[in-house]
Amino acid sequence: MADFINGFWGIYVTVLTIASIAGCGLLLWSQAKVKITVPKDGKVVETTGHTWDEGLEELNNPMPRWWMWKFYITIVFGLVYLALYPGLGTFAGKLGWTSIGEYQQELAVADAEVGPMFEKYKATDLKAVAADPKAQAMGERLFLTYCAQCHGSDARGNKGYPNLTDGDWLYGGEPDVIKATLLKGRHGQMPPMGAAVGGEKEVENVAHYVLSLSNSTHDPIKAAFGKEKFGACAACHGADGKGNQAVGAPNLTDKTWLYGGSVATIMETIRNGRNNQMPAFDEFLGEGKVHVLAAYVWSLSNKAPATTAGNK
Repeated sequence: MADFINGFWGIYVTVLTIASIAGCGLLLWSQAKVKITVPKDGKVVETTGHTWDEGLEELNNPMPRWWMWKFYITIVFGLVYLALYPGLGTFAGKLGWTSIGEYQQELAVADAEVGPMFEKYKATDLKAVAADPKAQAMGERLFLTYCAQCHGSDARGNKGYPNLTDGDWLYGGEPDVIKATLLKGRHGQMPPMGAAVGGEKEVENVAHYVLSLSNSTHDPIKAAFGKEKFGACAACHGADGKGNQAVGAPNLTDKTWLYGGSVATIMETIRNGRNNQMPAFDEFLGEGKVHVLAAYVWSLSNKAPATTAGNK
């Protein structure tokens, strides 16, 4: 795309746009002026000059003048529009309008209306916000707008995206931790471990050992061989496989799988590693909205008694 941001393309678009409008005007003018008359049955008949099939002529029956003038008006409207708004290459238009500016203006108006409400909730304990029905409704709308694309509208996740309703957390499920995740985002990375465990056969053995940690279906003999090689994984997942929330290493003993719990999938994870990115919302939403959103996400796996956060 870098080839399309130099000055040439701005000039190209400008010339092409003006030439197209001028061409439309010239076509209208020519159609109103070019008339050919021929005598026919004692009358002078106007034709377009097109003849085919041994004398079949196309008569010149032009559009009504009012219809022609409507086309001229659209050309004038287009020229005025292009003078006021962007459309001619890099020319910004006399009004300086941009879609980004329009969005920011609408956002500023919305923030002025709802900002004080979010500020009130920001000063309230997250668990109390989670118990406020009004705050819950606001948090749900935020979730459906910004989070459902990955975690699903029911928050039960998708392949590679955590289920937020089951109480199983990679980095911890306390309200403040959830808020920190939303504000700053997360970058979860598991390095490829195929070479570290000793090749494809050992990858399969480790996969069966990982399945044995959660009493899932596995080959006991292969799991026994894989236990020794699991030492390469213990630095993150722990010797007991229970994970480490400080680094986002998942618990391998609970049958909760981010990508799936089959032998083939686990082998793929060990062999190639995983790389996940959770975006940061601090600059995009602001702390007030994130506070309400974090309270809603926490409530998905923690049911608090209903109350009103504003009274706390």
